[in-house]
Amino acid sequence: MTDGAQQTKHGEQTPSGEQGRAADESQLTILLYSSDRTVRENIRFTLGRKLADDLPPIRVLEVATQPAVLTAMDAGGIDLALLDGEAVPGGIGMCRQLKDEIFPCPPIMVLTGRRDDAWLATWSRADGVVPHPVDPIRLPEAVATMLRSVRAVVPASPA
Repeated sequence: MTDGAQQTKHGEQTPSGEQGRAADESQLTILLYSSDRTVRENIRFTLGRKLADDLPPIRVLEVATQPAVLTAMDAGGIDLALLDGEAVPGGIGMCRQLKDEIFPCPPIMVLTGRRDDAWLATWSRADGVVPHPVDPIRLPEAVATMLRSVRAVVPASPA
């Protein structure tokens, strides 16, 4: 491939490290993991192509397996990962693994099966948590808020 992307053994295309990021600064990449195709479709539809007027368009990179998540995260260029806690294997345990193994790790939002599972997201060190079923208003707002906080530039302190 000539556009700086790599194809994983699972057939997904991932940006090639910093080359992938430099190739398209005008777009944010969200890694979406769920083993359930219908959950991925629902989330992709809910997020749309643009979350908010003050954010660039988004590109959703869908993956269905743990090896595909690891490959995409290792390749770099991910602005936010959205992991389904109800997937098999679960996104909550995967979140903890990614936080332990990747530095710096992009922010991760976990979808939990119940509101009472929020403590699991805390254990996993997720940066955000949203419960299933997907709320078409709450999810895009939560993702946009997280992306804004990541993109915020902290001004240098005066000397």
